[in-house]
Amino acid sequence: MDEEETAGYREPCAQCASVNWGISDEGHFYCRSCHNVIERTREVQETSFVLGFNRVTTIGRGSRAKKPERAVVWMVCEGFQFILKNQADALLRLGVSPHFKDDVLCQLWRLYLQRTRQAYTSNPVASLKFTAQDLDSDSDSAAASSIMSASATDRDSNPPSTAGSDPDSGSEWSASTSGFRRLTSRRRRSCSLMTMTKTLALIHLALVWSREALTLSDLLRLVKDGHVPYVNAYEDLPEDMKLFGKDALLFSVLSIPSHHTVHREAQALVRFLQLPAFPPISRETLLHPVLLSLRLLTDANLPDELHRWVCRLMDRAGLANQRCFTVDPMTHGVLPRYEVQTAAIIIVTMKLIFGLDDHTEWDLSNQASRRDDSGDQFNLRRWYRVVQAALICAQQKKDRDVARKQWKAKKPIFLSKEEKNPVLKRKRTAEQVQRCFEKLSSCPAGVQDISPSSFRFCWGDKEGSDGPSLHHMRLDRVLTQKSGTLTPQNSSYWHPALKSCNTNRKCRSHYSEVEASLPCSFVWLLQLFSFILDVQPYYLYEEVVDVERKVFCANNALHPRRKKARRRTETRTGTSAGTPHKSRGKS
Repeated sequence: MDEEETAGYREPCAQCASVNWGISDEGHFYCRSCHNVIERTREVQETSFVLGFNRVTTIGRGSRAKKPERAVVWMVCEGFQFILKNQADALLRLGVSPHFKDDVLCQLWRLYLQRTRQAYTSNPVASLKFTAQDLDSDSDSAAASSIMSASATDRDSNPPSTAGSDPDSGSEWSASTSGFRRLTSRRRRSCSLMTMTKTLALIHLALVWSREALTLSDLLRLVKDGHVPYVNAYEDLPEDMKLFGKDALLFSVLSIPSHHTVHREAQALVRFLQLPAFPPISRETLLHPVLLSLRLLTDANLPDELHRWVCRLMDRAGLANQRCFTVDPMTHGVLPRYEVQTAAIIIVTMKLIFGLDDHTEWDLSNQASRRDDSGDQFNLRRWYRVVQAALICAQQKKDRDVARKQWKAKKPIFLSKEEKNPVLKRKRTAEQVQRCFEKLSSCPAGVQDISPSSFRFCWGDKEGSDGPSLHHMRLDRVLTQKSGTLTPQNSSYWHPALKSCNTNRKCRSHYSEVEASLPCSFVWLLQLFSFILDVQPYYLYEEVVDVERKVFCANNALHPRRKKARRRTETRTGTSAGTPHKSRGKS
């Protein structure tokens, strides 16, 4: 606190020539090094700032008559609309097309307000209203009158009910609700009322509709790095829109949602909003796995030649069809997990070429090492060592950043009038402790600003890179010529049982049951792409199994003699679900 009040005075001490001034209780400046007191005193420009804790510096003898109260009524959907606007503006600053905000997100938001009967309807649903009464304001707020016109119909047809407040409490604002607090949690979910998680889901739908290259994993990474406001996003609300009471916790965030949670909310919004068919995701679209796989291969430091085999797998298995990636409620109403499915296709391609059974991949690496005369042949063992070292460093850095991340809000939400002063006192104490820690530590306590990037790693020979680049490496030593066509030397492919589990509707994943029996190289590859996409390994494993179902259970399997190979596969995987098996046959 003293540093802020003495920031403008930098004269050295007359006795010890040190610039380390403090302020005594009487308001005099003194040197902290030699305790020399000078004649300079603190200039008081403001009266008490925090009620009950600042000392009285001036005594006013003016009139004690209360100023007329200026009440500003705003609805909860208006607060979420401000947050959505700030999130969209942050994406625009990062390079997203303005078409995303003006033509897509605004239309989705208006449709949501109409479907939930919060606006654009003659029969609005009961909703939460906040009444902010600013006793220190002398003029009407122009911002409050022009806040989101989307809820004007709801405000006019459903006037707020102002709750009584204690005139002697000294509170700076009050909050009142009309009907919303009486709704149960199940009723709130049935009405699909907006939450902070749904703001990200709505933005994700707008990005998919706009066919932007920003995936859901990229969006969540921007949120975690602070480039898109989400944690404590309510702090950017206008001054007139003050939050108070338990209902204000709707805008409070205690954690960042997972990929699965946001995708599930987005899928529910597609059904609830009854959206028409999305614009087609063709092979030229950056969300399509043909182009999205290039980015993931680059981030994983895999050879560029592997992209041709990824595209070949998608073409043979029918996974490159745009109908598989275009949301159409009439034919394909499932919202694809674009980046997760692309990573699963890459993993299946790696299994086809290298085996990933803890034996085949290392035998191929030994053969490539013995016959590598020019040094440009891809070696899985070398790639593993390079990427593993970078992965360990990246995980440690991520853990440090998470530990240093500040979750406390600068403007805390007070659940009651009685806890306002204790919360402010704890906040002031925490800030003083943090400043002391920053002085004693060798590095800043906060997380350093990181420029946004779509890549986790940087490969190359430049200073600061994570390791040498292997993108130029060739796959000749793991391929062979058969009937005039390049085919992988690996002739086996193992996979777990592909039969879907229908025993329990709530059952989602068997990864924890089969992880111990899976090959270590395959589990490590799952962990690598899980780290790149910031998802859980079980989440990616289920997508890999789903891709394998489409590859080996489809009518257009990979090999020309697909019927015989598929029959052999089914015979060798016909045991209990979730146990990996090997099927010997041409891939």
